[in-house]
Amino acid sequence: MMRVIDLSLPVNNDMPGVAISPAKRIETEGWNATTLSLYSHCGTHMDAPWHFVTDGATLDQQNLDACVGDAIVVNVAPARPKQLLAVEDLGSLADSIAPGDRLLFRTDWYKRYGTPEYRNELPRIGMELAEWLVNRQVAMIGVEPPSVADVNNARELTDVHQTLFRGNVLIVEGLANLDKLSDQIVEFIALPLKIVGGDGSPVRAIAIERRGES
Repeated sequence: MMRVIDLSLPVNNDMPGVAISPAKRIETEGWNATTLSLYSHCGTHMDAPWHFVTDGATLDQQNLDACVGDAIVVNVAPARPKQLLAVEDLGSLADSIAPGDRLLFRTDWYKRYGTPEYRNELPRIGMELAEWLVNRQVAMIGVEPPSVADVNNARELTDVHQTLFRGNVLIVEGLANLDKLSDQIVEFIALPLKIVGGDGSPVRAIAIERRGES
C-alpha cells in the first residue's frame, strides 16, 4: 500500500511573488488557460547553486538524482522563532547520517505561512550545522521556512547558502505538512522546471510512505 503526502504550499494570488490571470476562457475561446507570473523562489521551491554562487550550476544542470529518493525526517518541532538549528538538534540521528542522505527538517513553521513571522522570524540552519552537513556529504536538505537562513541578514544568508552549495547540498525551501508524515524515512520527490540559466523554481514536493501487506 502507498500513501502520498503533499508537502507543497498552495500557489495562488495570495502568495508573494505570484500573479495568476485568465488568458483564455471556455465561454469565449472554448477552453480555459491562465497566464502565470512566478517569482523563482516563491512558495515551495528549489534553489540552484547559481542563486548565490557566481560560477554555480543552473537549474537545467541540476543532477536529478538528489531530487528523488529516501529522505530522513528530522523532527525539531516546534521550532522557536529565530532558532538557530545546530547539530545537537539532530539528536541520536546525527551518528547515522551518511553520504548521499536527504534530510527533511520538520519545524512546523509552515503553520505560520501568511503571517509576518513566517519570513521574518524563521528558524534557520546555523553555519556550524551547514558545515557539518557538507562534511557528512549530505545530498539534499528540505526546510519548512522560506529560506535556510535569515532573509534579513545578508551576510548569514549568503554564507549559509554558499557553504551548502559549494558542498553540493541541494536546497528545497518552503515545505509544508511534514507533521502529517508517520514514518521517519519516506520517499521524497521534488522536481524543478527545466529552466535554462535558472536560479530557482517552484516545485511540487511529495512524500511517499509504503506499507507492506500483512
